Amino acid sequence: MCIDYRQLNKVTIKNKYPLSMIDDFFNQLQGASYFSKIDLDGYRQLRVKEDGIPKITFRTWSEDKHTNHLRIVLQVLKYQKHFAKLSKCEFWLRSGPFLGHIVSGKGIKVDPKKTDAAKNWPTLLSPLDIISFTGLAGY
Repeated sequence: MCIDYRQLNKVTIKNKYPLSMIDDFFNQLQGASYFSKIDLDGYRQLRVKEDGIPKITFRTWSEDKHTNHLRIVLQVLKYQKHFAKLSKCEFWLRSGPFLGHIVSGKGIKVDPKKTDAAKNWPTLLSPLDIISFTGLAGY
């Protein structure tokens, strides 16, 4: 069966808030030595104007600057009555996972879990197997 979605596509409301390009995020992380992850309850419920996005993320090159940035972020969260889930937060990381990659002061590399999946993929025996593997490899 084949469905022609052209008419539906004509009336589909376009996404007004497209996702940033992953390369833009990685370019901003280049050279950073310290990372922290703060998990906010209901984070996706907060609307952020596009020009405000740089204000909700930060990366630093020194421990002192990172401490100051963390202090500011946590004070603003407290003032705005936003709460973090402490069990999911991590502070002063030297490296960590981000969008399927591992970021550190040494650079950005693909998460080994992703490459291990390709290395350990079973032998391709059918067209469906090939399609599945191509999807993984296309990443």
